[in-house]
This record gives sequence, structure tokens and C-alpha cells, in this order.
Amino acid sequence: MASETGARTGQGALFAFIAAFGGFVFGLDIANISGALRFVGAQYELDALQTGLLAGSGILGVILALFFAGTLCERYGRKPILIAIALTYSLSSLLSAFAVSFEMLLIGRFIGGIAFASITVSAMYIGEIAPDDRRGRFGSVSQLLIVLGSLVAFTVNFFLIKSLPGSSWLTETNIWRYMLGFELIANAIWVSSLFIIPESPRWLIKKGRVPEARTAFERIGTSKPIDVTVNDVERSLEGEEDSTPFEQLRTLFGRSFWHVLAIAVVYAIVQGGSGMNAVNVFAPMVFEQIGMSTESAFLQTIIVGGIQVAATIIAIVSIEKFGRRALTLAGLCLVIVAHLSTSVGFSRATYTFTEGAVAEVVETRPTLDASRFAPFVGKTFNSDVELKRDLAAEFNASELPLITGPVINATIDINPLLVMFGIFAFLAAFNLSIGPVMWVVFSEIFPNRARSVAIPFVALVQSIAGYIIQQFFPWQLENLGASGTFLIYAVVAAIGLAVLFFILPETRNRSIEELERELIGTERQGA
Repeated sequence: MASETGARTGQGALFAFIAAFGGFVFGLDIANISGALRFVGAQYELDALQTGLLAGSGILGVILALFFAGTLCERYGRKPILIAIALTYSLSSLLSAFAVSFEMLLIGRFIGGIAFASITVSAMYIGEIAPDDRRGRFGSVSQLLIVLGSLVAFTVNFFLIKSLPGSSWLTETNIWRYMLGFELIANAIWVSSLFIIPESPRWLIKKGRVPEARTAFERIGTSKPIDVTVNDVERSLEGEEDSTPFEQLRTLFGRSFWHVLAIAVVYAIVQGGSGMNAVNVFAPMVFEQIGMSTESAFLQTIIVGGIQVAATIIAIVSIEKFGRRALTLAGLCLVIVAHLSTSVGFSRATYTFTEGAVAEVVETRPTLDASRFAPFVGKTFNSDVELKRDLAAEFNASELPLITGPVINATIDINPLLVMFGIFAFLAAFNLSIGPVMWVVFSEIFPNRARSVAIPFVALVQSIAGYIIQQFFPWQLENLGASGTFLIYAVVAAIGLAVLFFILPETRNRSIEELERELIGTERQGA
């Protein structure tokens, strides 16, 4: 009777939310570093590649973590690893906020990157606890929490920037510490909440702990009677030994998995390479490129966060109605249009130095000597690359991060509507489609016998693509300009759209076991 009444009851949504709360901390961290970069860059006199390294060091950490995440999850279960990851986030926040050198800050960011593996582990966990008819919504919770975290951080950063002039406790040398440190509050909430979630019942069945799995299913709730769900999982694992990670990797790269692996790898590259990490992490820098003041640029990041939250909520509501394939393809079409709009907008911009422009810059930076701008007066630059190159010849590395924005703001002549439409449309498209849908697809297409290595592997691919974007974005702005940079992102999205159109199936309303039979077949060999 318990098996029957367990269907469609339970607290699965709450447990999915708690498991995914690491996404909220991740969103906080991404947005916080976007606000802190200019001040850290000025304090430690960072060049473009060092700025990219600071922004991307977290991704380097997650790349390392993903080599071990699957093995640890398989050996110890999903819940203990999530708790360990939450504690690691707290350590990262402490090291970052109290860093006494650039190297210490890099270490703190790197450790935080190790904790970013929570996104992968929570996707694995949610895919294993979610009822078949609600798996899309459960899986999308991670993305919603990421964008909510970003919105909170963007809002806090804006008010910190607004409070900076004339503040007795905030300075340009300590403001970034407040930005990076306040996420400790979210860390504490997550650590304490994780202790109430059950272990993944599918992992428990794989380990032969069926009575515990039944209890977990009763707490979580199922879309089918519990007996039927348990039997389905047991059949999917039939004949499967408790294989080592190496054996699971052999299975993953075997002939029968080629279709699943191709879907996942292409999706991971497209999602990571479409430019989201650059726009999120360097949002204030992007808005300064179209002539906004520092305070206005930070205000726009709040709008960025709001758009991401709204788009993700729409995705959660519609993902079971429209399906994964339709949202992915439609979203990528809009991503391409958005990036092309941004690229065209920047390509038409010019930058003219006048006496009035110099006075405007000096007004925002009273300590600057106006005579240092004398060589620029009367000049018009046809690209941001030319402008930044000449500025770098006159101003040192501690000055450039703080004056580039005011200079662009005072000298630029641009049609901001093209760029603003492009940025906001991209944010909406990403969070309506490939942002949340990717993790849902990953949690669905891999069978039980390979999931613990498969999801970390494709997350590794996504992380490498995202790292490349983050690491080289400042360098690209400096050497290719904003127009060329966003054109590259449009090309990546276009290639991804073409490939996924032919290989991405619809996965909604089907169990993990049913998808295994369709995508992989009944073949059990790994080669």
C-alpha cells in the first residue's frame, strides 16, 4: 500500500531545491567577481590576461574537480559530496574576502571553482529523484537559482558602488572584499539545509540498499507506484556490476553511446562557448563599452539579473509543454540574432576626444591631471581597440581599469539600442533555452550505469568552453574589439544550431530507463 500511496506525493521539489541551492551561491560568486574585477585590477595592477585568469580561475578549479566528482559520487553517494562541496564554498569565500595578495585571491577563487562542481552533482541528484513528468521543472531549478543569485549580487554590488563616494567605511581598495565576502550568508544556509535531504534512491538501489531506496522514494514521491519505479531501476541495472570509473568511461565511449555522447558534447560546447560567462562576469565592463558611467553600468546589471530570472521562470513553466528540443533550437536562433545585433552596434561606434570630454573624465576622477589627455584632444578613434591601445601608452596598469570606463563614456558616439537589444535578448534567449535545458538534457539522456562519470565528463567539456570564453574575453576586447568578440559568439551559436537540429531528440515525459532503450538500445557492451 505504501508503494501505491507514495506515487505523486512527497517532498521531491523541496529536496531538488536544496540540492540545487549551490547554484544560488554560484550565481552570487559569478556576479560578485564581475563587480570586483575593476577594483582588484587597479589594486594589483593586472593586465588583460591576468584579469581573465582571475575571472576564469574558478573554472580551472571546476575542471580539476570534475575529474574526481564522478568517482566520489559513486563511492560515497550524492548527499555527502554535496555537503563537502558546500563547506568548500565557505572556505573559498573566506580566502577571497580576506586575501592579502593576488596569488591568495587566485587560490580562493580556484577553491571556489572546485565547489562549482555542485552544479554537476545536483544535476545528477535531481535527475535521479525527479518524477518523469516533472523532471524538466526540477532540473531547471538549478538555473533559476543561479540567476537569482546573480540578481542578488548585482543588486548588492550596485548599492555598494552607490555608497562609495564619501563613505567612511568603503574605499576603492576594500569594496571588493565586501562584494566577495557577503556570500558566506548563503553558504551557511545551504550547508545546514543539505542535512535534511535523502540519498539518491537510484544510487542506493545500485549499491543493493533497496529498503533504504524505498524509504527515500516515499519521502521524495514518484510519478508511478514505488514498486514499479524500483523494478524499472533494477531492470536498467540488470547485469551491471559495481563498475569502476574506468570501466564506466569505457562504456561511455563505446559504440552504443555515440549518439548520446555526441548530443552532450555538442550541447556543452555551444552552451559554454556562446558567451554567457563573458557577459555575466564582465557585465559592467560591457555596459561601459557603450558609454555608461560606472554607477549606471552597475544599475544595468540589476536589469540583467531581472531579465535572467524572468526568462528562467518562463523556461521552467514551459519546458514540459514545449519540450527540450523546441526550446533549444528556438533559443539558439535568438542567440544568433542577439549577438549579431551587438556586433553591428559596436562596429559603428566612434570615440572622439574634445575639451569637454576631457573635463567630463577629470570630473569623475579628480586626482587625474587633465594635461595627460592633451595628446588625445581632437582625435577620433574608429574602434575601441585603437582607443584602448593609445590609453595604455599613457596610463599605467593601476590607472587603466578605473579610467577606461569614464573615457569611453565621455567620448563614444554609438547607437546604444542595437547593443542593448543584443545584450538583453541574448540573456533572455540563454535563460529561456540552453541555460536551464542543457542540465535537464544531461540528467535525462545518460543511463544509470554511466551517469556518475558521464555528467561530470560533459560538464568538464562545458567548463573548458566556458573557461576559454572567460579567460580571453578581456584580451579579445583589447585586441579584437567588442564587435569582433560578439561576432565569434554568434558563429559558435550558429554551428551549434546546425548540428543540434539533426541530432537532438525530444526527451520530455519519458523515464531515464525508457530513454536508455531508445537512444542506446538493449546492447550492454561498452565497446
